[in-house]
Amino acid sequence: MIKQYFLAAKNTWDETFVYRLNFSIWRIRTVISLLITYFLWLALLGNGSFIFGYTKAQMITYILGTAFIGNLVLSSRSATIGDEINTGDLSNYLIKPMNYFTYWFFRDLGDKAMNMSFALIEFFLIFILLKPDFYLQPNIIYVVLFVIALLISITILFFLNVLVSLLAFWVDEVWPLRFIFFIIIQFFAGSLFPLDILPKPLFLIFSSLPFPYLLYFPMKIYLGNENWQGILVGFLISVIWIFLLIKFTNFLWEIGLRKYSAQGR
Repeated sequence: MIKQYFLAAKNTWDETFVYRLNFSIWRIRTVISLLITYFLWLALLGNGSFIFGYTKAQMITYILGTAFIGNLVLSSRSATIGDEINTGDLSNYLIKPMNYFTYWFFRDLGDKAMNMSFALIEFFLIFILLKPDFYLQPNIIYVVLFVIALLISITILFFLNVLVSLLAFWVDEVWPLRFIFFIIIQFFAGSLFPLDILPKPLFLIFSSLPFPYLLYFPMKIYLGNENWQGILVGFLISVIWIFLLIKFTNFLWEIGLRKYSAQGR
């Protein structure tokens, strides 16, 4: 059974190479977006050593780090679920002996592996050409906790994507919703700046949402800027969100299937 899921991940690679132009444009857009953000913060930092409580190396590391792990966390194919519901292609999966969500989770993993492979090359060239002031975390414990936080963030993003896609049971087109969702993720996940530079009341509100645990929280752990209490609370909140998202996903799935009419089939 597990073999078919790994084949699904492999198929994602094959599909990417079929649409090479689309993928190339996506990678170029990602690099340009990173360079704009990098040079903007470099200009803000100037000759200063600290900004918003971060050293220059920490801030540059945060900006480059969130961009890099974003290739792992934010890349996704599960957004296609909405299109399959609208076209009726979902029926092809309902008659097969497999878990639909597990199938798409492995599809996501294939997409993430593809994006990370190219991101490694891109960031290698950036480091060679720009020689940014990058902070290397010497404490292996923080590195391990950083990896665990990444695994949690991947899971959170997957179920958030699925939830948006499942709205296709009730609306004819989910693309506008996905676009708005992506904009929200870009801001609230902390991809543009560390969220703790916001006013404290606003930051505390954001901290209760699942979005900061996608990029901001893992990078704070990597930088060693989060105390142990903050790390434990962050893990607790993110795990609670995973539990709630799974429950709500299953709830919408069951209701949606009762409404599903396989239009287009």
